[in-house]
Amino acid sequence: MSNIIKPRPKLYVMDNGRMSMDKNWIIAMHNPATINNPNASTEFTEFPIYTVLIDHPEGKILFDTACNPNSMGSEGRWAESTQLASPWVASEECYLHNRLEQLNVRPEEIRYVIASHLHLDHAGCLEMFTNSTVIVHEDELNGALQNYARNVKEGAYVWADIDAWIKNHLQWKTIKRHQDNLELAEGINILNFGSGHAWGMIGLHIELPETGGIILASDAIYSAESYGPPVKPPGIIYDLLGYRDTVEKIRTLAARTNSQVWFGHDINQFKQFRKSTEGYYE
Repeated sequence: MSNIIKPRPKLYVMDNGRMSMDKNWIIAMHNPATINNPNASTEFTEFPIYTVLIDHPEGKILFDTACNPNSMGSEGRWAESTQLASPWVASEECYLHNRLEQLNVRPEEIRYVIASHLHLDHAGCLEMFTNSTVIVHEDELNGALQNYARNVKEGAYVWADIDAWIKNHLQWKTIKRHQDNLELAEGINILNFGSGHAWGMIGLHIELPETGGIILASDAIYSAESYGPPVKPPGIIYDLLGYRDTVEKIRTLAARTNSQVWFGHDINQFKQFRKSTEGYYE
């Protein structure tokens, strides 16, 4: 009888460039004016855009898809107002399809794509994954499709991205409001964060043999500053109470499972990550 050594999951962090925004979008009212400081300054702050690939024995799993390479510029998919308010800068190697190619992974090999939510910097390349099951919160998909049907051309849901999803006949699987902690593969569970930053947010809880627990929070928690305590909500928000509940839910889960929390856009945390060009977590 031979001892079969089971392949271990490998987790890769892919750098997909940088975005900049008024810090008030990241931390609402971070520097409010007062009688002593009537013209309080804001700041244009830069943060990372990244995606996570899990090479799992049960199939490859991709968490988020960053921005579409055709987002910026005069012919870009993003509205001019969006390009001015939240410009994305990325070298070609940062484009998602090139990051995957560096790892010798083709889009059609991805079994599951987790769309934490459908904003422009998280769902921009979904159209590439026609062979995958795309998992998203039902309220989020419904909201995005309604934006599309109403021909909304500005804001965080990009009309041309949604148009490409529809034309490429993606295979959607939606997470209903009451569903939570769904096992996706051994050691990987889908977390239902509900409404908060967006109409419907989902994340992943991953248990790796060496690294231990990781919670991919996406924009349910932008950064360590958002996490607090105290919780500091972003300026981009749909449901403030839902947002606060989600952060506390993540805090409780992280403590109970002794897990790291990986934030959506924390430049300091991102600098500490081992990037896909350097290696992986296992």
